[in-house]
Amino acid sequence: MGSEEEKLVCDPREKTFHIFRAFMTGIAKIDELGKAGSRLLIGFQEALEFLRRPSIDGTSELVDKIIVANETKRVKSYVKAGCRTPHDGAQNVSKLHSCNVGLLDHISKAKVIVNELEGLLEDATDSIQGTLRDLSPVSDPDLGDVELNGEATCNDKEEMALCDSQNNDITHLGTLMATLYSMVKQDYLMQERIISALGPKMSAGELESYCLMWSLRPFINDDIMHQAWRLIP
Repeated sequence: MGSEEEKLVCDPREKTFHIFRAFMTGIAKIDELGKAGSRLLIGFQEALEFLRRPSIDGTSELVDKIIVANETKRVKSYVKAGCRTPHDGAQNVSKLHSCNVGLLDHISKAKVIVNELEGLLEDATDSIQGTLRDLSPVSDPDLGDVELNGEATCNDKEEMALCDSQNNDITHLGTLMATLYSMVKQDYLMQERIISALGPKMSAGELESYCLMWSLRPFINDDIMHQAWRLIP
């Protein structure tokens, strides 16, 4: 463990990649959390729809004939109870409550991860700025004088090209992390607004839209996400 920490101190560029890997681990966690939250939201929707399901329309002549033709004490009791058994009603009330509690717990956990991602992004920014200073060709006074005099050797040019390549690598990494954080933060805020809006009086259409938006994750660009995962060895 000590040798790894020493390596990170000696190689700030490696430190940036180490932070990036930790950042992507957080992204994976919040992705899994989001999938679990989607299942809870759908469960909430199903329970609420069951509890609000209308009774059989007794004014319909066809429905009335079917009921009369199959009339038993059990059928009459079932229709009178709004076409649901006491057990089903209690079960769905419990499901509605547990899904709501689960969603509140979900958003609490998601907030912790989003804050951790923000901290990692700040660490990466500091590391990248330090790495750029260390890798900058003009940070070497001797090399700067040679270049200004137009007398750079082949080795000097190769070293400068390597520095430019490394600069571009870590700058791209920082930009990628900032983009990912922005997407995840917006997705989290959307989920937070959805959860705060949940209630027994919301319309079925509104709840269906919330479920759809949650599963679609409109703020997440899959191409950028895949690009980031390809950088993990």
